[in-house]
Amino acid sequence: MGLKNKYSIIIPTYNERLNIALIVYLVFKHISDVDFEIIVVDDGSPDGTQDIVKQLQKVYGEDRILLRPRPQKLGLGTAYIHGLKHASGNFVVIMDADLSHHPKYLPRFIKKQMETGANIVTGTRYVSSGGVHGWNLMRKLTSRGANVLAQTLLWPGVSDLTGSFRLYQKSALEDIISSCVSKGYVFQMEMIVRASRKGYRIEEVPITFVDRVFGSSKLGGSEIVEYLKGLLYLLVTT
Repeated sequence: MGLKNKYSIIIPTYNERLNIALIVYLVFKHISDVDFEIIVVDDGSPDGTQDIVKQLQKVYGEDRILLRPRPQKLGLGTAYIHGLKHASGNFVVIMDADLSHHPKYLPRFIKKQMETGANIVTGTRYVSSGGVHGWNLMRKLTSRGANVLAQTLLWPGVSDLTGSFRLYQKSALEDIISSCVSKGYVFQMEMIVRASRKGYRIEEVPITFVDRVFGSSKLGGSEIVEYLKGLLYLLVTT
């Protein structure tokens, strides 16, 4: 049968004190029957996120909850690289801490990977039974427009390029992430486009994205400008 799979779940955080305990509880609830660890990469949150994680370590164990902080906000891409250095699993899950990515989908990601042998399983909002809750019309149009534009120009063969709820084979993630240069909002798109270009098998699972429950969204006008610049960069370089 081969070695038993282990899943390293990397959760970058910044000011997620109100969400992190619930997301951890839900992960343990929904994948209690698999071997996993949660790696929290906190970028110096001033709201006490790290104190909450330390309390969670007392409940669940420091072998299951790994706190790997950084001194300040250094970007999403480097947060994944930092978490990856501490990952002991042969598969890596990346997900947000703000409850927009519900852990109830994790068993479907794992099942899809085992059934297909995919290198990457990505959550998609843009197929039937996927969707978005809590966004106003402008946010929906911006996200949908961003995806349509990228689909048209880049042809990646994936319906949701900017989502950040994904399961990676660790070796594939290490290979892909080493060739990515983007930061912020563009990073997820570059990851999946480069994975497609490298010939990795990518499968999709429909998810419903729910806008953050507590705290404030970190997407602003500057991220949209960066996205457009990143799109042009990928058009030229991939």
